[in-house]
Formats: sequence, structure tokens, C-alpha cells
Amino acid sequence: MASENTDREKVYELFERAVKDYICPEIWLEYAQYSIGGIGQEGGIEKVRSIFERALTAVGLHVTKGAAIWEAYREFENAILETVQPAAGSIPSPEQQQTLCAQLEKIHTLFRRQLGIPLLDMEVTYAEYEEWSEDPVLEVVIKNYKKALQQMEKCKPYEEALLVAETPKLAEYQAYIDFEMKAGDPARIQLIYERALAENCLVPDLWARYNQYLDRQLKVKELVLSAHDRAVRNCPWTVGLWNRYLLAMERHKVDHQIVSENFEKALNAGFIQATDYVEIWQAYLDYLRRRVDFTQDSSKELEELRSAFARAVEYLKQEVEERFSESGDPSCSIMQNWARIEARLCNNMQKARELWDNIMTKGNAKYANMWLEYYNLERAHGDTQHCRKALHRAVQCTSDYPEHVCEVLLTLERIEGTLEDWDAAVQKTENRLARVNEQRVKAAEKEAAFAKQEEEKAEQRKQARAEKKASKKAKKMKPGDKRKVEDDEEGDWGQEEEAVQPNKRYKGDGDSALAEEEAEDMEVETGLFGRSTPVRPNASSKQKEKAAASRKEAPRVLHDSSKDNVTVFVSNLLYSMADPEVKLKELFESCGEVVEIRPIFSNVEFMDEKSALQALGLDRRIVEGRPMFVSPCVDKNRNPDFKMFRYSTALEKHKLFISGLPFSCTKEELEEVCKAHGNVKDIRLVTNRAGKPKGLAYVEYENEAQASQAVLKMDGMTIKENIIKVAISNPPLRKLPDKPEAGRALQSMVPRQMYGARGKGRTQLAMVPRALQRQSNLVTKTENGMVQNSPATSSESTEEPKKMSNADFARLLLEK
Repeated sequence: MASENTDREKVYELFERAVKDYICPEIWLEYAQYSIGGIGQEGGIEKVRSIFERALTAVGLHVTKGAAIWEAYREFENAILETVQPAAGSIPSPEQQQTLCAQLEKIHTLFRRQLGIPLLDMEVTYAEYEEWSEDPVLEVVIKNYKKALQQMEKCKPYEEALLVAETPKLAEYQAYIDFEMKAGDPARIQLIYERALAENCLVPDLWARYNQYLDRQLKVKELVLSAHDRAVRNCPWTVGLWNRYLLAMERHKVDHQIVSENFEKALNAGFIQATDYVEIWQAYLDYLRRRVDFTQDSSKELEELRSAFARAVEYLKQEVEERFSESGDPSCSIMQNWARIEARLCNNMQKARELWDNIMTKGNAKYANMWLEYYNLERAHGDTQHCRKALHRAVQCTSDYPEHVCEVLLTLERIEGTLEDWDAAVQKTENRLARVNEQRVKAAEKEAAFAKQEEEKAEQRKQARAEKKASKKAKKMKPGDKRKVEDDEEGDWGQEEEAVQPNKRYKGDGDSALAEEEAEDMEVETGLFGRSTPVRPNASSKQKEKAAASRKEAPRVLHDSSKDNVTVFVSNLLYSMADPEVKLKELFESCGEVVEIRPIFSNVEFMDEKSALQALGLDRRIVEGRPMFVSPCVDKNRNPDFKMFRYSTALEKHKLFISGLPFSCTKEELEEVCKAHGNVKDIRLVTNRAGKPKGLAYVEYENEAQASQAVLKMDGMTIKENIIKVAISNPPLRKLPDKPEAGRALQSMVPRQMYGARGKGRTQLAMVPRALQRQSNLVTKTENGMVQNSPATSSESTEEPKKMSNADFARLLLEK
């Protein structure tokens, strides 16, 4: 459509935008060829040459596509050569001869430059040069050509890997990048990064590595800022990229107005965690602090910094809490930094005390480390009177480590206090510790009473089950010897089952698992010894009789624990299942040779361990309308803490958690909704043990970029008149079993968990020595959530940690 010169300029502007966005040899080639159309204008030839040179700089090193740019450039220069050739039979003037020689030299130079670069089919280019040149090829050109040819052979495996790989080829590009990084040619490293990003523009880690290389190695302002700008435009949800962008702009002295504008863009980028907003605010506040000249009592920059701190606190309180139900800054780290700046750099302890007073009113007064942080600030920049006042308040309010703050108060008075101060401190600390010990005793008694009550309830449930079982049998059996014999047999069966499964708890007719499932909002997993629900009402009486008969006729074989590694435990089967041995054998023979099936305990024994491991893949297989649970066979008497949990409980940024789904929603219907926002790898509808949906689902995307977009688009969506909630998968910590008192003491010292989209918060500073934390870490956790004893600690796992008083902990901390 561009016919006029003004129209052509608009096309040139489009080309400029395109070539600055992503690397693309095809666009550079088209740009250069389009510019040839304007050769008739003033300076047209020089403009074409300028575009070709820029194209060579950008993509001339592209191993597979760079040759096309070189060839087009030579064709253009050959066309110019034709126009300066003298007419046949005429004698050229000295000026014409000089122009002709200069043009020939341009083409020679292009050939020589290209032959020094490793490009695909460079042998053809060398043959073409030999044919075109009237003179023999120079020795230095041959030497450079051979060197480039060797380099090409080294690059070939990486180019071939990219050729056969499927998009997005991230692993292949990473291997290529590592190869070029070892070679150390900045132009080639930049090119391979740009090639990788053209196909992986939504991978934040790739942008981060590229920007880090540009920041530390090339340090060219235009290249650095362009890469950072493209990174945050492609992955705006990644706070780390925004932080690096702010630093790069500061490093290259970008105008303050532009830095502030980009910070505002970051706030509107839609981060997926509350803590991300704390991070970007902290980066911007650091930038503003570095602009202030603190030798002056007052300045425009200082007022802007204070205003930004106040806005940050308000923003986290209003905007972030409204979206995530938490501010992301439970320990008020931004306000702490503000107080430090006021105290140390502005000599304004009054403002620092006001800020710390505000911090303590936000639920932090019960933590010893918060009081000690404030005390250290007063110690460095305040006075003894305020130090004493802070420690007295700390003794009164601290609930996690009161012994420690008491020790610090006594130390202060021992060094600087009068006798009256010492007496007051001793009295206060003794009273406080007495109350604390009293509270701990009451808590221990309450816990013991609760445990006893639970044991009594369990005994009552067990007795009720036995009575109910006996009454049922009394109704079904005929009087006589046969009844007595069968009663004895049933008693034996029940005793065996109770012996193998001592830790099971029942509710009603054995359906306690359903109640436990309702308590687990995020996942549906059974423990090792799950129990099936009672027979369905619609099961026929013949099926019941047949199933009961099969259970009575089966031989009573106790499980050999030495075969645990070749055995899997099967649970949640229907009581009414006819011929369970036959049914299970057909099902599990696909995994390997089945040696034995013991239906009393639902154990399946294989010939080898590999088959048993493969059988675990049948977990959740629907058998006669119910999900069958398959787990490793482990004796819980010997391993009471063993639990198998199939799914990850950590933050998974590529996976979504969806709640509020209608119970009638199928996997296919949900996939149809989700695939509009990316490539869905897996969908899991959460069900109870009966196979009934709970309105929850997990959706796994190919990468976190697609998952983030899906959260923004799907959260609050209506499906079948139900409004669903969508968030990044970040399950809360699973409940731990009750531990002895020493174990509970150690657990109480683990710092609160940092919370993200759905979790709870933690303080920044743990007060437990690392040695104590290691003692409580007796098990390791694998990727699929299964807990296993690690070899290094298996021999120590049965040893109880030594009981220590809080005073012992305080002494350990002070020694550290």
C-alpha cells in the first residue's frame, strides 16, 4: 500500500519496531530488500548498505540462516558493480576505474568476512569465491576459512539437535548456550540467547540468565535496557525480572521519572503472591534511599522516600490484603527498614519509636526476636532508659522465648542498672517465668486429659463395633455347633485384622475415612491401612453371601514382613466383590507375576520388587465403581510414622488449584474450559473414598506462564451456575501426628511458614539453633510426597531427643 515516500517511512518504522523486538533473520532480509526499493532517493544506496550492515551485526552469525543475509548483500553490491562497469569497447576514465576498483573491493571484503564465520554450507561460498575472483584466494583468507570450518563442526551437533527437537527446544538451547559461554565470544553468546528467547519468550529463568549476562559482561546501555524491557513485557508476573530492571535503570542513570513509571507498571503486573509485592516495593524503596543525600537535614529526595514508605505500608494493607487476605509482610520488614533509616541516617529516634510501636501492634509483640531487634536499635541509637522500657515490655508480652528476653534484661541491669533496677528486673522476670511455667503445666494436663479422653472414645467405639458384629451374627446364624464353630472362626479373623492394623480408627460401620477426607480440603489420600465402606444398599443378598463365604473359606495366612518389598497393600474395595482373588489377579498380572493374594488384608504379593513398584501405578484405578487404593506394604507397628502421599505439597507454579466446582462437572468439561489458556498436561478431580467428587480439582499446565494467565482469566468464572476460585497450587502443611512432649517442644520452635497465595505467615528470624533443628529432621521427603527414612538417619530414628528446658535453649543461643 506504500506508494508515497511518507508511506514508505511508516513501513520503515514498522520494520524498526520488529527487528528490535525479537531476533528474526527473515524480517531483517525483508527489511533490507524493501529498502532497495528506495534506492532512487537521495542517499538511498548508503541507507541500504547501513541496513545490511545492521542485519549482519544482528543475525550474520546465525549458523543456519545468516548466509542468506550475506548472499543478499553480495547480490546488491554486484548489481551496483554492473552499473559502474564501462561500456564494451570503451576506455574507462581514471575516475571510473577508481570507482570500479572500489566496488570490486567491497565484494571481495564481503566474501572474506563471510568465509571467516562458521555458517552452514560455507564450502559452497568458498567455491563461489574462487570462481568469482580473478586472483588466487589470499593465504590469510584460507586460514580464517579453515578455522571457521572447524568451529562449524563443533556447532553442528547443537544445530542438528535443534533441528530435530520439538518446540520449545529449551533443553537443547540451554546446552548450546553453555557451549558458547565456554567459547566466550560475546556476539555469539548474545545471538544464541536471542535465538532461544524467540522460541521461549515466556520462560522467566531464561530472561533472567540473559539479563544477568548483559549486566555483568557486555554492559552496553541500549542492549541491557532493551533486554530488560522485553523481559518484563513477556513475563510481567515475575517479580525478579522487575527488580533487575529497576537496578539496570539505576545503573545506567535512567531519568527518575522513567524509573518511577516502570515501577508503577510493575505494581499493575498481577503478581501471583503477596510476598512479590513486598519484594518490588523493597527494591523501589532501596532505589529511592540511594538517591538521598543524608548530610542535608531536609531535601526533596528525602521527603519522596518517606512518602514512598508510607504509601508502601498503606498499599500492602489495602490493595494486597484485599486480594490475598494477607499483606505478605507479617514481620513488617518494610516498616523495620524505615525505622532503621530514620534512626541511623536521619537521627530521628522519635519517628523510629513510633514505627516500632506500630509494628508491635500488628501481632508481633509475642515474638522475642522482634523485641530484641527493637532493643538493638535503641542500644545503638537511643538511650538506656528506652532500652530498659523495651525489655520490660518484652518480658511481659513475649510468649515464644520468655526466658531469653528475661536473660537479656538481667544482663542489661547487671552492666548499667542500679540496685533498685536490678531488684525490679529480678522480681519481674521471676513472676513472669512462674506464670509461664504454670501455663505450661496446665497445657500439659489438658493435653493429657484430651489424649485419655480419645483413648476412652476409641475403646468405646471398639466395644460398640464388637457388640454390633455379635448382634448381626446372632440374627443370621442358626443355633447349634455349627454356629459356635463359625463364631470362633470369625473371632480369629477379627483378631488377625486388629493385630495387623492396630492404629486404625473407626466411626459407625467403618466409614471413618469419609470423615477424615472431608477434613482434608486440598487432597484425598488414604493412610497405609485404609478401610472400605460397608456394603452398598443396592448390592444383592447373593453377592453378600458369596463374598462372606469367600472370606471364610480363604486360608488364614499371616503376612511375612520380610516380603514387604514385593508386596502392595490394597484397600477401599467393595465388601460385596465376588471372587476378589480372581479379580485382583487379573488386574495386577499386567505389572508382573503374582505369587499370592491374601484377601483378608488385601495384600498382593509379586515375584519381584520391580513388579510391586509398577503395581503402585494402579493406585486410584476404578474397580466396580470405587477407587482402589494401592500402597506399599509396611508394618505400622515398626514404622508408626510412615505415610504415603502421592502428590507434591510444595508450591507448584505450573499447577492450579480450583475450588467451588459443581459436583456434576466432568474431567472433559473442565479440560475444555482450561485449554483455552494453555496446553493442559493433566487434570485431577478430587474425590472421596467412594469416588464421589468434592468440587475440587488440580490442573497442570506446561509452564508457569500459562498457569498464571489461567489464574487471571478463570478466577471468579461461573461454571454451571457455580462461581469457582482459582489459585496457584500451594497446599498447606499436612497435619503431623501427635508427638511426645520433647517432640512437641522442638516442633514449637520451627518458624512459622512463609505464606503465599493460600498459606499462613512466618517471622523472618528463627530462634532455634541449627543443631536442634537437625535433630527434628529425621525423615526426608521425596518429590512425589512419599516419606521414607533416609539411610543417614535410620539408625537414629528410634532415639528420643534429649529433653531440654527453655533455660538450656537460652544458654545455647547466648553461646552462639
